[in-house]
Amino acid sequence: MVERNIDVRVLAMARPGALPQPHERQVSAFTKSDVLDRWSEDAAGIRAVERGDNVITMFDIIGEDFWSGGGITAKSVTAQLRAIGDRPVEVQINSPGGDMFEGIAIYNVLREHSQMVTVKVMGMAASAASIIAMAGDTIEIGAASFLMIHNCWVLAIGNRHDMAETAAWLAPFDAAMVDVYAARSGQDATAIAGWMDAETFMSGSQAIERGFADSLLAADKVTTDATAKAQDRAVNDIRAMELTLLASGHSRTEARARINKIKGKPDAALTPDVTPGADADLADGMTRLLATLKS
Repeated sequence: MVERNIDVRVLAMARPGALPQPHERQVSAFTKSDVLDRWSEDAAGIRAVERGDNVITMFDIIGEDFWSGGGITAKSVTAQLRAIGDRPVEVQINSPGGDMFEGIAIYNVLREHSQMVTVKVMGMAASAASIIAMAGDTIEIGAASFLMIHNCWVLAIGNRHDMAETAAWLAPFDAAMVDVYAARSGQDATAIAGWMDAETFMSGSQAIERGFADSLLAADKVTTDATAKAQDRAVNDIRAMELTLLASGHSRTEARARINKIKGKPDAALTPDVTPGADADLADGMTRLLATLKS
């Protein structure tokens, strides 16, 4: 059963465009497993060729990640902005998204930065990461990159009254995201709501044409790191498996215990110092098991 004691508040002192955040919540917002699969296929391992001392990289899932020990959080972004100081900042994104509410918090943190924020989408900015991208005063996107928008997606259990309550609770967040996309793109809010309903992927040229980005990122600014690609895919398959188990009714604790048992490494995160070959083998095995669970 879904239980909530939530007060939705708007950060009134933030720069224009701040999004509402739940003050307290027992519902988590996720990226769907098929989005994780597409990121693994099309964008895993894509990184920037250059990185300066005023750059924040977001080459991970949004929110704390149990499986890698990493993840992009508002707390980590705030710390990086503090270290950069009162200077323009560049945000490099290649992320399948993650926790939508953490993405909203990161968006608000970036909008409060006093200097110019340049966002560069390398590979993909999906789900929560697409919200973060909208914080850029200037947004560049690779020709082969994607920006994906959809409604806030959660897993919840309960009866029809609980489901109706959850739908009503989510509606203001979807509406707020429509407003942000509309303000950035100049597109009609009804059209944007339709794209969100359809879970729309936009190529680099489409994103620019529709006003979600300003210009194409030069091809020589991005590269594919083979080791990072293998690691990205391996941990992504585990994330997708966890979502599948959650959707089947398992608690998060149960899902993680089952996956750790299959991995043979109880309580062990998939750390980035494992070999690429081991990552690839694990990814293949997890993919086969995930396909079995979905069938």
